[in-house]
Amino acid sequence: MTLVDDASVAAKWVFQEEGSDRAATLRNSGDDFIAPSLIVAEIGNALWKRAVWKEVSVRDTVRALQNAVSVFTRLFPPSDLGVRAMEIAVELRHPIYDCFYLALAEREQCGLITADARLIAAAKSVKSIELRTL
Repeated sequence: MTLVDDASVAAKWVFQEEGSDRAATLRNSGDDFIAPSLIVAEIGNALWKRAVWKEVSVRDTVRALQNAVSVFTRLFPPSDLGVRAMEIAVELRHPIYDCFYLALAEREQCGLITADARLIAAAKSVKSIELRTL
């Protein structure tokens, strides 16, 4: 099965936090994971914060980013999803960043997996998307 995976789940692949065990099980499920390529920046920003706070070394952040990104079988440029993401964002009154994930799931006709409560609430309004929560 192909799933659009958002940064809230991908971050749990590299950080030990609530839900990391479920995220690891999902990662090892054999499913194909896809995402808008902006996920690299989102994961990178979360890692950067940890490095700035001296929770992890720069070397570990680089390795963690590489490991997280390597799980994805395909990353899609935001420019391919922007128009639909904007339509969804305006319709749902939700930040466009998350709507790139919704637009991709809709376009590829696959499920969306997230641990983000706000995205879960928004995604429920998009009937064409199969929503899975972590």
